[in-house]
Amino acid sequence: MPGKILCIAEKPSIAKAVAGHLSGGQLSSSNTRNKYVKNYEFTYKFAPPWGQCNAVMSSVLGHTVDWDFTALHRKWNSCAPGQLFDAPTEQIVKVRTSDSPPLSINALTAIAQERKDIADNISAQARYARALFIWTDCDREGEYIGTEVRDIALRANPNLEVKRAKFSNIERAHILRAAQRPVDLDDLQAAAVAARIELDLRIGAAFTRWQTLSLQGIGGLEEKVISYGSCQFPTLGFVVDRYKRVKNFVPEPFWSIKVIHKRDDINVTFNWDRNRLFDRMMTTILFERCLMARTARVTAVVTKPTKKWKPLPLTTVELQKLGSRFLGLTSKVVMDVAEKLYTSGYISYPRTETDQFDRGMDLRALVEKQVPSTDWGQFATHLLNGGFSQPRNGSHNDKAHPPIHPICFVSPTSLTYDEKRVYEFITRRFLACCSEDAQGMSTTVSLSYGDEGFHANGLMVVARNYLDVYPYDKWESSQQLPQFVEGETFVPTEANITDGKTSPPGYLTEPELIALMDVNGIGTDATMAEHISKIKERQYVFTRQKGRDGGGFRGESGEDDGEALGRCFSWFEGSG
Repeated sequence: MPGKILCIAEKPSIAKAVAGHLSGGQLSSSNTRNKYVKNYEFTYKFAPPWGQCNAVMSSVLGHTVDWDFTALHRKWNSCAPGQLFDAPTEQIVKVRTSDSPPLSINALTAIAQERKDIADNISAQARYARALFIWTDCDREGEYIGTEVRDIALRANPNLEVKRAKFSNIERAHILRAAQRPVDLDDLQAAAVAARIELDLRIGAAFTRWQTLSLQGIGGLEEKVISYGSCQFPTLGFVVDRYKRVKNFVPEPFWSIKVIHKRDDINVTFNWDRNRLFDRMMTTILFERCLMARTARVTAVVTKPTKKWKPLPLTTVELQKLGSRFLGLTSKVVMDVAEKLYTSGYISYPRTETDQFDRGMDLRALVEKQVPSTDWGQFATHLLNGGFSQPRNGSHNDKAHPPIHPICFVSPTSLTYDEKRVYEFITRRFLACCSEDAQGMSTTVSLSYGDEGFHANGLMVVARNYLDVYPYDKWESSQQLPQFVEGETFVPTEANITDGKTSPPGYLTEPELIALMDVNGIGTDATMAEHISKIKERQYVFTRQKGRDGGGFRGESGEDDGEALGRCFSWFEGSG
């Protein structure tokens, strides 16, 4: 067979899965000097011009090379922190003996010692290969890791042809299609990551050294690293800002008017159109005008169909927010679990900004795979028997990965507790996307009492549809309103002035923090959880149970955020 094709994945689990699909299970494996990395050998018929070839599939463990400052600037007291903005950088091999100097290699090829065995394996396999296929994750970071692999391989074999397989899940058909349609590496995306790495190194190191050295004289901070990061710092800022709003909040009294009328043994509450006023005297005057009018008149009765939209396809940011809110897990745990489900072949790639499914994607086939479930299999069958509806399209498409969705059905007994819950959420979300919107009928009765307007609302849910499989959304029928006729008058059963006070906002919950980071462009969908974890690890913030201080975690409207995460962020007041 002509030549050999070398395939390199980003993780050992992906290498094993891809090799299994391409080989049809007919493969052999051998160990490398790294205990986590294996080489899988098999034959496969690639697209022209390669054809039937021997292939070797191996992997890296994420990044293989590291950037750092040169030896003259690497130690904390080697220079003023400000000099790090212009200090030379390089990629180095760090040997294990403390008295040996670092061995500087070519700026693009030096390998950190802990990854050198992986690099040696790539070099050895590339030396006699005809082509290199990169199987890293299909995102910017994966593109950059692909260039690291390419540079190592080309150093061993400058004549190597390099291609990139683009895939977003490890379903067999998808992997085979990716192998037959390789593309070129995107050097522009890789360059963007390289620029970010250098900026993070220079800015983070300069400010971290400056802060740490400047604050070492403060009691309790002598041994602490006061780190700085361009995403970490604004993430902390959101928490501090909310903390100060809670602590500085001054409650303000308000007054309102409520009208109640009993009809057909139903007490109907009519809410004031003004909602509330912060002037007690004015509220009293308006209330007395109502009483002087004695009778109220129905000005409108409007009954119309309404619906609750089914959810959009799932993105990484939404998975982190909703996983934290509904499952009570930190965003980092949610992403770690999702990554495990992905590498096991149970879900699609969990790092995506796309909230719209491609029209050519066979979603019914994915629904059919969920029929065996004892929990949602009946609903999946209902979708296949006519209940299927094309998912809504959101406004984001990263052109790299589809929304997060299940690839196959997996028995709950095969998963850990957290894996089961995350997988269930992702699957129920996908089935909800493929269902119909919930349907209902809403009735609004408008009332004129004196010179003031009031209204009462009623809702009747007539078709739950997606709500039957997606318990995370709530939409319930309210008490049915009795018959009212436009133009009729009546004397209200009861009318009162009510009072209250504004409540402070709650401390920031993790879903709220992720939403703020997303809106303000802090971090990426793949790194938000890491930034949140970092400020907790550094003890700049801590989490506490909901309901402790902060106005009982009620919003400015006074409504209880009952479904928010059971933990919230608070700032160590002494830390800044």
